[in-house]
Amino acid sequence: MASEDLDRVAASRNTLVDPSRRRLLAGLLTAYTASLIPWALAQPAPHADRGAFTALSAILVGRQVLDTALANRIYDALVAANPHFPTDVQALLTLINERHIDPQQLQGVLDGEHSPLAPLPRQILGTWALGVVGSGKDARCVAYETALDAVIVADVLKPPTFAYGAYGSWSAKPNAEE
Repeated sequence: MASEDLDRVAASRNTLVDPSRRRLLAGLLTAYTASLIPWALAQPAPHADRGAFTALSAILVGRQVLDTALANRIYDALVAANPHFPTDVQALLTLINERHIDPQQLQGVLDGEHSPLAPLPRQILGTWALGVVGSGKDARCVAYETALDAVIVADVLKPPTFAYGAYGSWSAKPNAEE
């Protein structure tokens, strides 16, 4: 019903229309609706490159909210490992937006086209899930208990947040001969 119809119905019943009550109800409805839309209260990204990385990460991992401190650590580590990382992230985000690629189909599309950006989604997802950038002797741990593989199962499983063994035992490389 339109607002005028409501006014006529209220007047026909000999009741007074209280504009302050309507404003209150409209305000409550607006606040409730805004609470359902998480990006309505989103803060602007301080740096465009980090904002593009966060947006791409959210698309790839399927979460609207990501840990900002962890995102910064992951971004810094990935940039340190690959100076072209910010450019690649922007190119992939642009490709997704222009072609409206479904995130579940993204890796197949990139692999099928033999795109130079094909390793990027695996790298980003792997880092968010495991908390490790790189591999082998170049591996760098940026998260452990806050990595997504630990966060996703935290309601049932409690991965240890400490190393087994004497203090400092984690700093020695494991013996590869065993």
